[in-house]
Amino acid sequence: MADTFAAIPDRDLFKASEVCEIASVQPFVLRSWELEFPSLGTARSAGAPRVYRRTDVERVLRIKELVYVEGLTLSGARRRIEDEGPAVDAGVGAPVIGTEARQKLDAVKQELRALLNLLGDAPPPRQQGVWPPAAQPTLLDFDVDGSRSGGKASGNGRSAGGRKNTSRNP
Repeated sequence: MADTFAAIPDRDLFKASEVCEIASVQPFVLRSWELEFPSLGTARSAGAPRVYRRTDVERVLRIKELVYVEGLTLSGARRRIEDEGPAVDAGVGAPVIGTEARQKLDAVKQELRALLNLLGDAPPPRQQGVWPPAAQPTLLDFDVDGSRSGGKASGNGRSAGGRKNTSRNP
């Protein structure tokens, strides 16, 4: 018979590895239970570790009891838990992070929105790598004296770039 009674440390949040240790189950078992009980665990976003509340740990222990002791399947355990109704707990609606952390996050969010508004008012960025490039004067467009000649050769036998014109027709 499996030991389904475990002492839960007096904390609000637990990592997945801690829940596995408390319930004495393997991580793959806990993940399979999450598939059958979608409300089990929180903060399963990309890159974030799964975090469990105290009520989730209690539910894991209840699932373990129903599956290992009473011999129910996961769907049978889910139906039994649904029939029992929601557990009354003051921590169910409690926020996952503290109020001070929430205030800091709200301040950061406001600053980011202000930056976004500033960027929205800025002129659009120049596109890099667009062909053909914008028409800009080159060295060949200027005469020897620095005045712009429009790319035509001057009458002194030199080309627009100031080099000697070596063509047969001056």
